[in-house]
Amino acid sequence: MHKSKITGLGFEVPEKVVLNADLEKIMDTSDEWIQSRSGIKERRWASEDIATSDLALGASKKAMEMAGVSPEDIDLVIVGTLSSDYFFPGVSAQLQDKLNLRNVAAFDIKAACSAFVYCLSVGDQFIRSGMAETALIVGAVTQTKLIDKTTRGRDIAVLFGDGAGAAIIQTSNDDSGILSTHLHCEGKDMRNLWMEGPGSAPGVWINNKQAIADGRLSPFMNGREVFRNAVTRFPEVIQEAMDENGLTMDDIKLIIPHQANNRISQAVAKRMGIDMDRIYSNIHKYGNTTAASIPIALTEAFQEGKIKKGDHIILAAFGAGYTWASAAIRW
Repeated sequence: MHKSKITGLGFEVPEKVVLNADLEKIMDTSDEWIQSRSGIKERRWASEDIATSDLALGASKKAMEMAGVSPEDIDLVIVGTLSSDYFFPGVSAQLQDKLNLRNVAAFDIKAACSAFVYCLSVGDQFIRSGMAETALIVGAVTQTKLIDKTTRGRDIAVLFGDGAGAAIIQTSNDDSGILSTHLHCEGKDMRNLWMEGPGSAPGVWINNKQAIADGRLSPFMNGREVFRNAVTRFPEVIQEAMDENGLTMDDIKLIIPHQANNRISQAVAKRMGIDMDRIYSNIHKYGNTTAASIPIALTEAFQEGKIKKGDHIILAAFGAGYTWASAAIRW
């Protein structure tokens, strides 16, 4: 069995910065209200002419450059997104074309906020089994095109931003790499965080006027229930990753969570008995970029020198589904 390690990272965000003060002009909210409940000061929104694949392409090129790989080297593409350019095919097919890759395996994974760790886990299994040597793993969203940007949709609208993050993973020839990944799902509470339509279920296709009027074609979140579950599942899945590898919190240099809400990160830190400086956060700049948030945060943490060779880090996510996941990595 081989092991895989991350050799390249990169991210891309839209140019348009949306401040909390900008949201005050289009909905009943305030900078104080948003910051106190989420820690977010600004986020990026994709313009009409920017698609998810565009952000994914920019992030992928940067990751490839850092890893020193060419299009000919890549033999697997996996993209995590909930806002693909088209109903089908997935963004992975567009990336394969735009990067001029060989006719390699390419597919999308739809696991919302947990999607990047899901993608990383699948790519890791391909490399461990010998079916791939170099994989491009991407989390990318332009989800703000889906949200209701009025007072009715503010609980969602103030939180989310657009962006893409990418990683190149390759066969590891030393003791560094992805040590283990842990994936979970519990679908019974999916209606607490979902986008009901457009879909093939009765009454929620794109031409259903009542569904549109009811706001069923925009994301919905029961914030209280999502928070309650997140602050339970995050510590569980982080602990699971440590237990699997015989690690304690003293061994962990940094936890990089999905950037859901700063209050969630604070609650997780308290439950695990650690200071907030052990949990990386950049939500104040980008908001919640769902599948893109972990690779964006991982890239910035690396660029800031917070991760060095030999460090143990843990990636962790919780999101719609509910899905939750973690990855233990020796850098």
